[in-house]
Amino acid sequence: MTVSVQTDAVGGEVLRPHAEQAFADELKALAAADDRPRPARWKLSPWAVSTYLFGGTLPDGTLITPKYVGPRRLVEVAVSTLATDRALLLLGVPGTAKTWVSEHLAAAVSGDSTLLVQGTAGTPEEAVRYGWNYARLLADGPSREALVPSPVMRAMADGMTARIEELTRIPADVQDALITILSEKTLPVPELGQEVQAVRGFNLVATANDRDRGINELSSALRRRFNTVVLPLPATPEAEVDIVSRRVAQTGHALDLPPAPDGMAEIRRVVTIFRELRDGITTDGRTSLKSPSATLSTAEAISVVTGGLALAAHFGDGVLRPGDVAAGVIGAVIRDPAADRVVWQEYVETVVRERDGWKDFYRACREAAE
Repeated sequence: MTVSVQTDAVGGEVLRPHAEQAFADELKALAAADDRPRPARWKLSPWAVSTYLFGGTLPDGTLITPKYVGPRRLVEVAVSTLATDRALLLLGVPGTAKTWVSEHLAAAVSGDSTLLVQGTAGTPEEAVRYGWNYARLLADGPSREALVPSPVMRAMADGMTARIEELTRIPADVQDALITILSEKTLPVPELGQEVQAVRGFNLVATANDRDRGINELSSALRRRFNTVVLPLPATPEAEVDIVSRRVAQTGHALDLPPAPDGMAEIRRVVTIFRELRDGITTDGRTSLKSPSATLSTAEAISVVTGGLALAAHFGDGVLRPGDVAAGVIGAVIRDPAADRVVWQEYVETVVRERDGWKDFYRACREAAE
C-alpha cells in the first residue's frame, strides 16, 4: 500500500493524514476503474465505495486494503442510505469503528472527510448552523461576508457529506437545529432574510454511542430523520485479532515503530482477555467471570498493543513480550480503582494463572501491580 505523505508549512510530516490523503492512490485507482452509475457529485459509485471499505483487487491488479471488518450488508445499507435523502446514524458501543467508518465514507463519497462537527456537551448551535465574524459584523452589520458557515452549511452549499461525531453528547436544543436541515434541506439565515438550500449530493453522517443514550437522548422528530445502522463488536476472536493487527501495523508505521516479530501472540492474548471480560465468561465456556466497568473495546486493544510496541522498541529488544502489554491491559481494565481491581485480581488468579502458556504474562501482571 502506498501512503501519500502530507507536510505542514515547515515541511514536517503530518501525524495522522485524513483518509482521502492516506489512501489517495486507492481512491484514484477505484475512480479510474469505476464504470458504474454515480449519484450526483459522488466521487465513486456506491459499489466502489463499498469496495473501498471492504477491500478487493481491481482489474488492473491494484490492491484495495480493507478499512472495515464486519458484516458487508451493514456497510451496503449505510452507503445506500447516503445515496438517498435520509441522513445516516452509525450507532454502537465504543470501539466499533463508528468514527473510522464515517471518515472513510465521507472520503470515498465526497473526497473530503474534514467537514466535521465534534459533538461535546459544550457544542454551540453555531457549530451546526453558522456563526459570525464579529469584527466585520460590528463594522458593517450582518452580511454574507461577515457570516462564518459551519461544516454542515458548507456541505449543503457544495453538495458534500458532513459528519457529526458523538451526536448524543450535543445539547438537545442544538440537536434540534438539524431538524429543518434534514427535513427541508434548507438552513434559514433570518439575519439576512436568506436561506441556504442543499444541493444534490449533500448528506450527513452522524455517530452516537450506545452507552451515551442517557446524556442527550435524540428526540423522536430528529431520530426519524436518520436511517440508523448499528455497528456490532467483532463477531469472532479471529476477526478482532485481524482488526487489531491491521490497525496496529498502520499506527506503528505512522509513529516509525519497528515491526514487532512474533507480535501476534500478544495481540491474541490482549484480544482474548478483553473478549472474556466483556462477555463475562472464558472462551471455553467453563468459567463465569465478573465484568469490569471498562468498555474494553477493540479500539482500546489497539491502543494497548501500540503502547506495548513503543515499550518494546524504546526500552526492550524490539520483540513484543508479555511485560510490554501487561501494564496497558491493567490500565484498560481498572477504571474504577475499587470495584475493577477486585474483578481483575480474580481474573488473574483464576484464569491467567492456570492457563497454559500464560506464565510469563501472569508474572508480568504481578510485577506491574506491585
